[in-house]
Amino acid sequence: MAASWQRLGNAAGCAGIGVNRVRIDSDRLSTPPHSHGASEEIVFVLDGSGFSWQDEQVYELRPGDCVVHLADQEEHTLRGGPEGLDVLIYGTRHPTELGWLPRSRAIRLGWPWVEGRTDDPWDVEAQAEPLTFGEPAARPKNIVNIDEAEAEEWQDGDCGGICRFLGREAGALRTGMRHEVVPEGKLNCPPHCHAAEEEFFVVLDGEGTCLLGDEEHPVHRGSVLGRPPGTGIAHAFRGPLTLLTYGTREPNEICYYPRSNKIGFFGVGVIGRIEKLDYWDGEPPA
Repeated sequence: MAASWQRLGNAAGCAGIGVNRVRIDSDRLSTPPHSHGASEEIVFVLDGSGFSWQDEQVYELRPGDCVVHLADQEEHTLRGGPEGLDVLIYGTRHPTELGWLPRSRAIRLGWPWVEGRTDDPWDVEAQAEPLTFGEPAARPKNIVNIDEAEAEEWQDGDCGGICRFLGREAGALRTGMRHEVVPEGKLNCPPHCHAAEEEFFVVLDGEGTCLLGDEEHPVHRGSVLGRPPGTGIAHAFRGPLTLLTYGTREPNEICYYPRSNKIGFFGVGVIGRIEKLDYWDGEPPA
């Protein structure tokens, strides 16, 4: 194993998700083969070449690939190709997460390893026989490239762009990922804020503007933005930008749109407009 890790999610203040940029050396693994009991993981390939190892099967990877690993499914890892592999790895964080390393037979409960082991499973992994990487097989449904995802072009008022729903195409259930091309002067969506869902944005290309409440901030290739739930501060992006947008899916989600004073109760598929009131409005006087 040999890779460098950048904890982008921590740097951007994420709460319920993790986002890492991982640069994997040639012919090296990113992690031991592992699976997650509760967390869903999405990998997006930025650059280079390499392989996705899943339950003894090997699949080639190239820039623009999106790989989804559902909770409690296949054991998996990544290996860098001749020029290495540069990826973004997204994952949900669950307090009941169980991580399983089959080669060292180690279980992780949340962050700590199960009590009783006196050795470090990563040291055991380093001494294990190398994984077998045979001829790549036909790619499974959980690997989708940008070029293979349907492009949906849309425009409404001052918003518009071209979206490709990579996570959905690759079978994600608890999270979503989309590739967005936002034209100059257009917003990627109406400004909004989430009560339950968390989002993370990576600017892949262009120079544009991030709207945060009443503030506007310049963004460019390499900029990242984390939006934890419950901030009460609306966000949106103005192009020209190419964005990689990741978010959790929560059935109890409530989303507020301050420009139009709308609230979306997306768990039940209802959007409405409400009247803002003071906390004590309508209560009897003393």
